[in-house]
Amino acid sequence: MQTTSFQQLETLLFFTLGQLMVIIVAARLMGAFAQRIGQPRAVGEIIAGLLLGPSLLGSLAPDLFNALFKAGNPTPLTIMSQIGLILLMFQVGLEFDFSSLIKRAYRKATFLITAAGISIPFIIGFSFGTLSQPMLASGIDPLAYSLFIAIALSITAVPILGRILMEFQLTRHQLGVITIAAAAANDAIGWILLTLVAAIANHHLDFEAILQQIAGLMLYLVGAFWLIRPLLLRLLNQFPLKEGRLPPDLLAILLVIIFGSAMITSHLGIFAIFGGFVAGLILHQRRDLARAWEARVNDFLSVFFLPIFFTYTGLRTDIGSLQSLELWGWCALLLALAFAAKLGGCFIAARFAGLNQKESLCIGIMMNTRALMELIVINLGHDLGVIPPEVFTMLVIMAISSTLLTAPGLRCWLPKELKKPGDPSKPSVDHQEVL
Repeated sequence: MQTTSFQQLETLLFFTLGQLMVIIVAARLMGAFAQRIGQPRAVGEIIAGLLLGPSLLGSLAPDLFNALFKAGNPTPLTIMSQIGLILLMFQVGLEFDFSSLIKRAYRKATFLITAAGISIPFIIGFSFGTLSQPMLASGIDPLAYSLFIAIALSITAVPILGRILMEFQLTRHQLGVITIAAAAANDAIGWILLTLVAAIANHHLDFEAILQQIAGLMLYLVGAFWLIRPLLLRLLNQFPLKEGRLPPDLLAILLVIIFGSAMITSHLGIFAIFGGFVAGLILHQRRDLARAWEARVNDFLSVFFLPIFFTYTGLRTDIGSLQSLELWGWCALLLALAFAAKLGGCFIAARFAGLNQKESLCIGIMMNTRALMELIVINLGHDLGVIPPEVFTMLVIMAISSTLLTAPGLRCWLPKELKKPGDPSKPSVDHQEVL
């Protein structure tokens, strides 16, 4: 009996190691290709995930696809992808810069762009969900489906946007400051809305259960910021960060904090990855810790964990599932509405704030970057059963398209005085980024 269990474990390990080898190689190759054509590395890694899924490999070499990703148990990849996301969300929270949200010189523009960037896509997304639900998601709760579509259209990918701003040397220019501040506020609101939508989807309008879940989350947030945070900061002071290095004992403490926070939010019925984000937020003022974490952990996170998530998403995405002109028509409509709502809404808001046409268009293009954060949202919706496979595929296409547009759009529309000399297709920084 023990021999059989050991053999099963060895077989599972064999298939998992093979999957990881393929995923890592594909991600590195496609990431390098993306950089060569002037795109962030993460765009290539997302596309690598799609290529390994049923959209390409499953169609061209079904036997190989089944041997790689269907013959074994998918649980190890699923768990590793979730651990990677928890660590990623900790890093996003850790790097969250609240100071940019309160700069007086940019407050009006930040407020208007944030308001437009969240409200217009949300309304349009909800309207699309209401219109499309009978045809695309029959049998799924209309409210939960429409709300998830609304959130998916509202999100902006702050981490990759920050890396793109670095590439174009906009981090200290008003365009960069306003955009990253608006995007950060946009995402903070988006994540709060996501927890509320998840509560609704979980309890199917059981208002008492929803209120209990929200109350539990609010209680945890208050405890985290007012009780846990001071204790943690005092504890971290016992571990000086010499030369930006992260001591092993401190890394172990951080991992316990991250996973503990993720367990709490998971137990509350909120996504475990939200707990990772909260753990990062309560430590965000330690900029030295953020730099040390990035130096020690970021590369492994980028090379190992994130490609697993991209492939995990790719395995769920089958572009061939859009088999009719009607489905492709819905996809085209979703793309048009998503771009018009986010890019157009933020463009109009920036114009109202006093920016000129080119600056406003650049802000709209940057705010339209969805990337990994979009993929996280739609995967959560898929797990909750409120986003059907065909709509999931449409949203993945939308996430990739919006991200692909960002760098070329900036090269085309960025004011001349802000363009770098030399070849604009070559990045000025190495995109070893977390999305």
